[in-house]
Amino acid sequence: MVGGTKRRSAAATTSSSPLPPPSAAKKRKPQPTPFTSEELMPLLRLLASAISGPLRFLSSADHLLLPSQSLSLDSSIESAAFSLSGLLSLLPPDSLSLDPPPPHSPWFTRFVAAFPADDRRWVESFRMSKLSFDGLLQSLSHSLQSEPSAAAAVPPDVKLGAALFRLAHAAPYRAVARRFGLPSPDAACRAFYEVCKAITDRLVSLFELSSDLRRVVRGFEQLSLPNCCGVLGFARFAVEGASRGGSVIAQGLVDSEGRFLDVSVGWHGSMLPAQIITRTKLYKAQASVLGLGSPVELNGGSVPQYLLGGSCCPLLPRLLTPFRGMDSSLNSSKAASFNNVHARGMEVVYRAFGRLRSRWQLLQTSWKKECADALPYVIVASCLLHNFLVKCGEPMDDEIETTVGELDFPDFEGKGDEDGERIREMLASHLSLVSSE
Repeated sequence: MVGGTKRRSAAATTSSSPLPPPSAAKKRKPQPTPFTSEELMPLLRLLASAISGPLRFLSSADHLLLPSQSLSLDSSIESAAFSLSGLLSLLPPDSLSLDPPPPHSPWFTRFVAAFPADDRRWVESFRMSKLSFDGLLQSLSHSLQSEPSAAAAVPPDVKLGAALFRLAHAAPYRAVARRFGLPSPDAACRAFYEVCKAITDRLVSLFELSSDLRRVVRGFEQLSLPNCCGVLGFARFAVEGASRGGSVIAQGLVDSEGRFLDVSVGWHGSMLPAQIITRTKLYKAQASVLGLGSPVELNGGSVPQYLLGGSCCPLLPRLLTPFRGMDSSLNSSKAASFNNVHARGMEVVYRAFGRLRSRWQLLQTSWKKECADALPYVIVASCLLHNFLVKCGEPMDDEIETTVGELDFPDFEGKGDEDGERIREMLASHLSLVSSE
């Protein structure tokens, strides 16, 4: 009895707490042993050596690279150096450090010494030849002189080069400061806006609508547009945040060569072209500017001087837009003749805004909200630089040229002006006769 009781007790004990099978047992993962600083030191030395080499190259031979290449390498190496410096700061003092590159003259100094005036790298770096750079410097030099009492006076050519390089390549101020030997990113920022102000002050005469209207009209005659004084277009420039509707709108008037004759910038991104046009100085001055020229007689009617505008614009007495299906009592061939010539004219302003963005890539970036007030100022300076390069005969690099249309702006749905309709129909009849000859 006693033995049986013991066996039952043992059996009961065994059934109430059975041993888990081997497969069900939890396997504990071994915990990795942390590396000591002594064990990490060979790897850190290797990393420091790998980063020091490119840093030395950037400080001595980066002028041999294309700007896009050197900026990309600069950004990558700077990021890697910053991360490694953070790791090295955790080591005991004086155990290992990232050797700074040996001192060298700034990139701009080495660039000027290495490349002659006819070298293509001037255009790649500054969007203009050395001859045009020197001509621009001569025009702006007086405005770029530093105060005699300044602790670290920056030469005018350095200021101009730094501003053009940032504008052309959207280079950050830190990279600009390093390349041009400026003491800090803030100094690079000051130089940039100082140059923009000098451009808008000294080159404003390059907006030639009122001063050279005869030349403008002759240019459009080559496009079969008699008495035309310019093509009106619009472009958006991105701004972060919603305070400006996500963009700033620019209205530009260009001649047949793509020069900007008038620019109005800073309009809220939510506005429509029809709302902008009537608020600009150009609209308010059109009678005094366009009214100076004589009308031309076409098909027994008088056509005053006028502007072309896209389908996003209202039809006005001095602003002619393309025909739409419901607009015209003319036959379709006359309306088509006008629209074909009108489209060729509009290409001029689309191409001008496209070249502006392509040459000055800073305008392709989205501007921070706190910098948005300066954007219109920079756009105007860019337009004047564009005109300066057209005047100098600087060719546009086909590899970076783009065309910008007005796809962001809806067609104007309102009724056209009756005088505008009459003038447009006379011009359409004339163009239809010319095209049939």
